[in-house]
Parts: sequence; structure tokens; C-alpha cells
Amino acid sequence: MAWGDPDHLMMARSSAKPMQAAAMVRSGLDLPEELLALAASSHSGESMHLAGARSILAGAGLTVEALQTPDDYPLEPRARDAWIQSGRRASSLGMNCSGKHAAMLATCVQRGWDTATYLDPQHPLQQAILDEVRRMTDDEIPEVGVDGCGAPVHVMTLSGLARSFGRAVQAEAGSPRHRVVDAMRAHPEMVGGRHRDVTAFMRAVPGMVAKDGAEGVYAAALDDGTAIAIKVDDGAARGRQVALAQILQLLDVPGADSEAVAALAEIPVLGGGHPVGTVTSPLHP
Repeated sequence: MAWGDPDHLMMARSSAKPMQAAAMVRSGLDLPEELLALAASSHSGESMHLAGARSILAGAGLTVEALQTPDDYPLEPRARDAWIQSGRRASSLGMNCSGKHAAMLATCVQRGWDTATYLDPQHPLQQAILDEVRRMTDDEIPEVGVDGCGAPVHVMTLSGLARSFGRAVQAEAGSPRHRVVDAMRAHPEMVGGRHRDVTAFMRAVPGMVAKDGAEGVYAAALDDGTAIAIKVDDGAARGRQVALAQILQLLDVPGADSEAVAALAEIPVLGGGHPVGTVTSPLHP
């Protein structure tokens, strides 16, 4: 099924993180499942996420100062508010990509690669990631830009993004791709956070792996290899959750928590603090 042009070129943003993490594992990164899930995350900035990023860095003999993520507040509003109320300022650790960056640095230490230039597109790590992205998507990757966190971001098709997720869940057990998928499914709270829809989706649909991305991107795959990729053209994030939920309703996934999925299929619009509308989709199961 397709709506719009699935071969239109776009940037997958953080939905590409499972591919990036798979490339790191293939390059020698060896982390416990919980921390490997964090390597593929856009975390909320909760204490478990911050401790996890510190742990990855410490295991490589590094400190937070090695991170080249821009200073930022936690992504999730509750975590951000608690952070500010505690008097903390924006930091590289609080930025939602710090888990990925910590894992990138740990990979560089493992391979003996330079850690000061790990974000350079020509760095061996970034070249390994580019190769993995090409092989997982079957796309040429005509351009490489700079993501919000400072890491390279790859131009691909929506179809290619979907292919990458389908191939990851169907990869051989124990392979780098499958290890990342298993880690994300086993620790969905590390991929997002306790109040994030990406975590709720993985808890509601057994065997599904999902990853949200900026500018209205979402990608997911079911255990049988069925893959879903979404890009909201205007970049609005609120549409992606509704689209994924209603596509899952259309698929009628066996064993899924239908009530939990249905709760994600609509988002209330408030006016004056009261419900005045709903973000919904014309798709109906």
C-alpha cells in the first residue's frame, strides 16, 4: 500500500538510527542490550538515558566532554521541565542523540579511529555507516547532509527506509542488524522514554520495532518483515503517530493491544484548554 510517492527523496533523520547502530556493531561495538537500544535512540533525557550514555562513554575510557552533540534540553516535555526546574542548563548529554554519539565514540575507540573527527563524513566510522545504509536501503544515497545533532544524515527514498527495517527484522539471528532490532524490542523505553509514542507502539505490538524521526518521519517493521515508512510532507510531527497507528489498525496485527493502538490513532486539539478537534486520518480499519 502507498499514499503519495514512496520513491520521493527525503532525509530519514533519526529513523535511520537502527542502520547507524548496525554499522557500529558491524565495526566492533559490543554493548549490553539496554545500551545498544540507547545507541539507536532519540531518548527523552530521563535519568536512565543519561546514565546509559555515561556508561557507554566510561566503558570506552571517555567522558561527556568527548560528545560533540549540541547543548540541548531533554526532548520530552516532562523530562525537559524537570530538568529546568532542577536548575540544570542545556548540555550535550541532555541532547536526545547523546546515546548514539556515545556509541559512535565507543566504536572509534574499539577500532582505534580518531575520536575528535568522528562526525566528519569522510571518517572511517561515517563511511562504514554510509555503506550499511546503502546496503540496507538499496538506495544510491545521492546526498549526505548534516543532521540536527551534527552527524551526517543521508538522503534516501521512503521505500528504501522501509526496506531497511524489513531487512533488519529478517536478518540472521545474532547478526549486527538483528542484534540492534532485538535490543530495541527488548528495551523500548530506552529507544524513546516512558511517555513517548514510539515506546508505546513497541509495547502495544509484540515483535514490532519502530523509530521516530524529526520532520514527520516514522519507520517500523513487524516480526514477519512487513515494513512501514512514513514522511509527513510539511514536517509536522503530530501526523506521523496517527498515520502509524491507523496503518497498524488496517493491518490488524495478531496479538496487538488494539486499545493501546487505537489510543494512539487520534490526538486531541485543544482550544482554551478544552478539546475542540482531533488530529485523525481518513484511513479506517
